[in-house]
Amino acid sequence: MLQFKARNVSNMAVDTQLGVEIHISDINDNRPRFEHDEYPITIKESQRQGAFVMTVLARDLDKRGSPNSTIDYRIISTTPITQNAEFYMIENGTILFKGCLDYEKAQTYTIIVEAKDRGVPPLSSTCKVIINVEDMNNHFPIFTGHTGTGRVKERETGQTFLRVQVDDKDSRGTSAWKAKYTIHGDTGKNFQIETDSETNEGILSVVLALDFEEGSVRNLSISVENETPYFSCVVKEQPPRGPWKVDYFDSSSGQGGVVRSPMEKISVSVEDVNDPPEFVCPLGDVTVEENTEIGHLLETFIAVDKDKTFNDDFVYLKGSDPAGWVNVGPQDGKITTAKVIDRESDYVKNNTYTITLYAVSTGVPPMTGTATLNIHLTDQNDNVPKLESHMLTMCLSASVVNITAYDLDGDPYSGPFHFELLGDIKGRWRLDPSFGRTVNLIKEEAVYAGSHKLLLKISDAQGKFLQQNLTMTVCDCSTIPNCHARRVTSVIPGGGTVGIVIASLFLFLGVLLLVIFVSCGRHRTMFLVDPGSGATLLKSNIETPGTDCKVPDAQVIQNGRCHEAMSTQSNVKNSTFQQEVSESSCISQLRITIKYLISPAQHNFQHIMYSNTILN
Repeated sequence: MLQFKARNVSNMAVDTQLGVEIHISDINDNRPRFEHDEYPITIKESQRQGAFVMTVLARDLDKRGSPNSTIDYRIISTTPITQNAEFYMIENGTILFKGCLDYEKAQTYTIIVEAKDRGVPPLSSTCKVIINVEDMNNHFPIFTGHTGTGRVKERETGQTFLRVQVDDKDSRGTSAWKAKYTIHGDTGKNFQIETDSETNEGILSVVLALDFEEGSVRNLSISVENETPYFSCVVKEQPPRGPWKVDYFDSSSGQGGVVRSPMEKISVSVEDVNDPPEFVCPLGDVTVEENTEIGHLLETFIAVDKDKTFNDDFVYLKGSDPAGWVNVGPQDGKITTAKVIDRESDYVKNNTYTITLYAVSTGVPPMTGTATLNIHLTDQNDNVPKLESHMLTMCLSASVVNITAYDLDGDPYSGPFHFELLGDIKGRWRLDPSFGRTVNLIKEEAVYAGSHKLLLKISDAQGKFLQQNLTMTVCDCSTIPNCHARRVTSVIPGGGTVGIVIASLFLFLGVLLLVIFVSCGRHRTMFLVDPGSGATLLKSNIETPGTDCKVPDAQVIQNGRCHEAMSTQSNVKNSTFQQEVSESSCISQLRITIKYLISPAQHNFQHIMYSNTILN
């Protein structure tokens, strides 16, 4: 856009002005440019003709809407060229194909696409489209044979007896190559087939035991397919215009009809072995009253042996019978009571006692069938109520203590119980209430601290009773009856006390040995006490034995103690003390002393005092 102005020379005033508009004509000086020089893409081999592959776009900077920026696309070349597929392009740069892709004939196609404008002269550029074909399942696995014995033993599981082989032309290791086997004709679901991931073989095994008596041969059929659904595409005609005529099948969608997978027939031989006898009814239930007489028939079990080629003799044996309450007839399977059955036994759970029964064949090897009998026991009133505790304590300041009873019987032979105090307890003890499973024993003010013996009569709901002794200890305490704890604590020495006692024992033993060796010479020695010296001979055996142990009588150890030779005058001041101890008596004295000093832990301090008394 230009503007011209004319001015007066004298005063530079604008006399006139002119506007000029210049139009620039576009020439084709820009070529179309693709967004990328190379376009890689992967499509499945099972893609049907006419399906979208991809779109490539180019841009031209020349005037929009003019021939210089109008782009035409075309495929210059395709490598490789195959007879089964042909790629083509439509106006907007979209690539399609017709025919059938085949991975085995071409895994990759390289297409050169040209974008050309309509300018004069026309300009163009190219890009490369790389189409990778993904292998799909267009080849059925074909059976090539099988290996193995094809024989299995009845009643055995986990046994691999056959392997089948297949061949597949799809890419090894892909889902289009991996085989998936199916068993047909296995009405009993006895067999299982798995795929070996390395060899693609089918491994046939037994998962549910077979029975020879139901048939010696099993006829099976095995089909095989791949993990990826099968498809097929075959070009029938290539017309010059429009899509080609093809036969297409896809098992995943069911398009194109039905194609059956290959089948292989397998015959399995079943080998007979010695079968265990089978109980007609392996689980039995019987109800019986407890304390039933010995020899009572509880149940009769019947077993049969279906073997055709083995000896079918068998005997009945008792299996689990923890209380030893039953007998089993070896020939007839009759179960009878061997002892009186007690519902309250620890072996009875939820009123039920369980035993097991075996039927053992005499074949080789011997085989065993098992049955179970649940004996449901009904209750009798064969137990009396009993106290949970026969010794109770309470504080002198308290007035009530709980008494609880129990009965091993169940309802209606158990509680609630009736409690009754017997004997002369008036003004001292009473019950309130006297009916229930737990009642209150009330202490009157006349009861003193100490131990009290009470006699209780406790009756169950049916009137069956038992008289029981109850020891009540009343303690002089405030809230917690702990007099028993204090008494126990006072007689138990601590760790330091025990150490002192042991050290004292050894010290006393050393002094004693020293005295014995000094005094036990071959010559007798006379000790004279001068009455005028003012010395006084005191009696030393004045220790009093303890009250918590029995002191042995002196006559019991008469044969082991030392004999004393002592002369004492009535007037101590004029007396002369003589003591003669023979060598043999000193040895006896040493033996007795050591016996009492080195004694088990139950001997306490009084034994030491008593030994000192003997020595004195």
